[in-house]
Parts: sequence; structure tokens; C-alpha cells
Amino acid sequence: MRKPNIAILGATGVVGREITKIIDELKIDFNEIKFLSSAKSAGSEIEFQGKKYIVEEAKPESFDGVNIVLASAGGSTSQKFAPEIVKRGGVLIDNSSAFRMDKDVPLVIAYVNDEDLKNHKGIIANPNCSTSQLMLVLKPLNDIVKIKRLIVSTYQAVSGAGLAAINELTANTKAVLAGEEFENKCFKKPIAFNVIPQIDVFCDNGYTKEEMKVANETKKILHLAADTPISCTAARVPVYNGHSEAVDIEFEENISPEEVREILKNSFGVTVIDNPDNYEYPTTRDASGVNPVFVGRIRKNLAFENGISLWCVADNLRIGAALNTVRLCRKVIEMDLY
Repeated sequence: MRKPNIAILGATGVVGREITKIIDELKIDFNEIKFLSSAKSAGSEIEFQGKKYIVEEAKPESFDGVNIVLASAGGSTSQKFAPEIVKRGGVLIDNSSAFRMDKDVPLVIAYVNDEDLKNHKGIIANPNCSTSQLMLVLKPLNDIVKIKRLIVSTYQAVSGAGLAAINELTANTKAVLAGEEFENKCFKKPIAFNVIPQIDVFCDNGYTKEEMKVANETKKILHLAADTPISCTAARVPVYNGHSEAVDIEFEENISPEEVREILKNSFGVTVIDNPDNYEYPTTRDASGVNPVFVGRIRKNLAFENGISLWCVADNLRIGAALNTVRLCRKVIEMDLY
């Protein structure tokens, strides 16, 4: 198997650094690696696998000879460099929302819809963080009993909004405890000791872009009918890392909580913690820094016929972004798609 030349675009950001760490953890076999960023961060140093690298400013010529680009630098940056990467024969695995709903771009969760990778034309999109953890839970269930409708409520950590948001939670919390005034900048409302029912901007239908991403991306990844009813409410919570989701699913046929537990216990990337009598259920502290999507509170839904309700949590910087990006890189190498 030939070894690719790899570049990380957005290498100095929160997700970019996580991608770097996971490339090492998953032992991705590469020939050469380079770290790219904006002019502002260029010149900084990254230590990786015992070697020091100077971060380079991303320019079109930066992608000469690069086979696979792992990008987490924002949609405008991805749109700017995608044509340059493809023109030079590279494959872009992109973390932004720029290409997710493009009909010619596969939207892929590794081990969920790997076959879609074969349809790439130089660009592969990594789903939204909330969608990513949800797909590892829904795919094995949908394979057994088809999903009829879906309602998801997400409780999302501030790390999903970047380093400035992480710092704002810290500063806002300190200010509240000290009785001091604080001006929030990252969020529309104070985040400390608060829950904000808005992530991203509002659409004409009253939902936010984040909520519509969950609905639209789920249909694309699972190849559900376009008219499958899916509704989402996304809220930002004062947690540093780890997204939580309350999920209500109606299936075409009856399925019991016991069957759901058994299916998920044997599914890739999922760990079931579900013994409420002993207060055993997953929280964001269980998920932070590790790879699985944790599932618990599996029970019959009282509002839906053939319905199941469950709770799932995951590290949003890993499964929601960096981990799936690197897993996709490994799949592209294994399937010789570069």
C-alpha cells in the first residue's frame, strides 16, 4: 500500500491540533506531512512524533505533491483552496459546512457509509459535530428497522465554537462569581450558568442553521427519503467539551429497548452505559478525551408508536470533528481512493 503525503490545513486551531494528535494515535502511515495555517499563525512550531515542524502559510502551491488534505480552517478557506487541491490531484477531507450538501460531494461518517467515498471527485465532507455522533447510533438501528421519524435535542459544549468560546466560558464564569460585569462576544447571551437555545443563525422557518444541518445531513448520510420528518432543537450549554443529545425515534416496526441495547452493544464506535437503577448513564465527563459515542437511558417512547427514546454523548472535538476526519483519511488510504 502506497504512503500518502498529508497536509493539515488549519493546523494551529483547536480541531487541527486534535487531528494531529489522532493521526499519531491511529498510526496513520504517511510519507510526508506538513502543517498549514493562515498568515497570522504561520511560523509557529508544532512538535509531532518527536520532530519539530514549522507551520507554513497556506498558499495554492502548498498543495503541490500533497495527496490528502485534512482541513479544519473554516468554510471560506476550504472554498478558496478546494479547487487548488483538486487541480493538483489531492483529496480534500473538509470539516467545514462548505460542501456538505453539495450533491457531488459525499458526506461520510467512517464505518457508517464508507461506500459513498467511492463517489468522491476530490472533495469529501465531514458532517456537523452533532450529526456525527448521532449517525453511529442510528445507522445500526436503521439497518434493522427503518426510521420513520426523528426528533433530536442537542446540548452542545462551547468547544464546538472554538478556542475563543472556551475562554469566554472561563472568563464569564469568573466574572459572575466575582460579581463583576461581563461583555459576551462569542455568544448572543451570557454562557456562564446559562443555556442558550441558539447555535448559528436563524433560518426563515424559525430553525437555526445548526438544527437544519442535523436534519438534512442525517437524511443524506443514511439515504433516508427527502420527506422523512426530522426536527432538531440545538442549545449551547456551559460545558467545556462533549455534546449531549436526547433522541426520540419512531420506527416503521416495533423494536424493544432490550433489542436496541443489544444492537448498540455490538455496533462499531458505540458504548452502552444503561443501568438507571444504579444511576449508570453516560455524561459528558465520560466522553471527554475518548473515542466512543456513549448511549444510555434507552426506553420506550410514550408519544410515538414503535418509538424509542435514548441519550447519547460524545467528545465533539473527536468524533464530531477530528476523529472522523482521520478515520476518513485511513479509509481513503485503505480503499486506495487518492
